[in-house]
Amino acid sequence: MSRESSARIAVLVPVYNHAEAVGQTLARLRLLQLPVILVDDGSDAHCAGVLDALADVESVDLVRLPVNRGKGAAVRAGLARAAERGLTHVLQVDADGQHEAADLPPFVEGLRADDEVLRLGYPRFDASVPRHRFYSRYITHSLVWLATLSFDLRDTMCGVKLYPVAAVNRLVAEHPCGDRMEFDSELPVRWHWQGERVVNLPVRVRYPIDGVSHFQLWRDNVLLARMHLRLVLGMFRRLPDLLSRRQERLS
Repeated sequence: MSRESSARIAVLVPVYNHAEAVGQTLARLRLLQLPVILVDDGSDAHCAGVLDALADVESVDLVRLPVNRGKGAAVRAGLARAAERGLTHVLQVDADGQHEAADLPPFVEGLRADDEVLRLGYPRFDASVPRHRFYSRYITHSLVWLATLSFDLRDTMCGVKLYPVAAVNRLVAEHPCGDRMEFDSELPVRWHWQGERVVNLPVRVRYPIDGVSHFQLWRDNVLLARMHLRLVLGMFRRLPDLLSRRQERLS
């Protein structure tokens, strides 16, 4: 592959108060031999200091949001920085270290600069997964499958995703997809609606290094419910196209 056609990739890690885990996460990510974009989503002083120390490494670029805005806002900020740096793709990985780094190379292998493909991780859980989390994911899965009239998006909630920078930035300029956890599912659904390519890849998952969860029961469930309502209504507006695509696959 020529240098001109090779993808220019970084790992994008949104961080909010994962001071105990993020250093170990970055250490494991070194096997990818890729630069890292850390996005500090308004962390407390302790975590901010840890991130400052990590940013002293030449291959780590720190983006800092002044207040906590949520995972979606942090990922969009990282995508904007990636565009500024002329990167073609970013591999989003959660900061808490729950994803097996040895499973990540297939997400970035064989990429060309012009590859507009969304590579989504789907989890292979070990015994550490809380049962309520395992089963509650299927509520989201079912609503996503309804919104797309397909099983093309195997799992939208996994924190490992390979984004083509320019194409995703165009999408979020028109549809921001939410500031918080709803971003994880809304963006792949809207990507699918556009008829773009999706590849699903397995990632082993273990829970967790530092046990930090930022899910706020009432706020985030309301945001997720509104997001799923938007997507289901959007599915009805796109019904002829989605049915046509489904028929083409079956024929």
